[in-house]
Amino acid sequence: MRRDSIFYKLFQQSPTLLFELLTDPPTNANAYRFDSVAVKEPKFEIDGVFLPPENEGAGVVYFCEVQFQKDEQLYERLFAESALYFYRNSTRFSDWQAVIIYPSRYTEQSNIYPHRGLLNSNQVHRVYLDELGDIRQLPLWIALMVLTTIEEEQAPETARYLLTRTREEVSSPTSRVIIEIITTIMVYKFEQLSRREVEYMLGITLKETRVYREIKEEGREEGRKEVREVMANAISRQLIKRLGELSEEMRSAISSLPLPVLEDLSEALLDFTSLADLQTWLEAQIH
Repeated sequence: MRRDSIFYKLFQQSPTLLFELLTDPPTNANAYRFDSVAVKEPKFEIDGVFLPPENEGAGVVYFCEVQFQKDEQLYERLFAESALYFYRNSTRFSDWQAVIIYPSRYTEQSNIYPHRGLLNSNQVHRVYLDELGDIRQLPLWIALMVLTTIEEEQAPETARYLLTRTREEVSSPTSRVIIEIITTIMVYKFEQLSRREVEYMLGITLKETRVYREIKEEGREEGRKEVREVMANAISRQLIKRLGELSEEMRSAISSLPLPVLEDLSEALLDFTSLADLQTWLEAQIH
């Protein structure tokens, strides 16, 4: 799974997320800006850097590393990069700290003895996602991080739970961002499935998806037709799963519905308990 891009999106959307993992976050955490920087001579790439506000004087710079693969020289590289960047920008910052996020302790490099001073200090923070507790009890943004570690067998149910929480707790447009992140995580987990198949597995209505929103916002006629066809097929599959096989007459009626009515059906079908409910609903649209 390409977790780097997922965590980059998480930190980009919610820079304060890093500080939710720390027991002693800075008082001005809300003012921090997430960025990536390069250090020349030698050339280092630092993916996750949290920069303090420039209008408040010298502050603490936080370096973040998300490490899901065992790297036996991670600490050598991370501390060298951090120290060099701090050295070249020492007039801007009063201190530096590092946060390393692991899925579990088993991913940490084996030989940590040379770095015991830093690792046992309050300057370096190690976070093990599998030790944060029940994902259902975690703050939503942290739960998204933990979702990347969930096994495939439990992932669909967990993702659907997080989608429900998102709809209940978060307003648009942030909810759309979170839904997109959850979908992306699941697409990476189930690489053998198409994005549409993953969205169907999660029970996401088509109008919640990125492709649908982009086409609707751009107002392309061809795009609307494509979305209507895809949405009609997706709704038919959902109805079959809930109610059983549909008649050809029902399939034809659904396929001929205009896009706004299909949107209504995607929500109404959640209340259907029988094919008779569907038939009544379809007849009401004709009259």
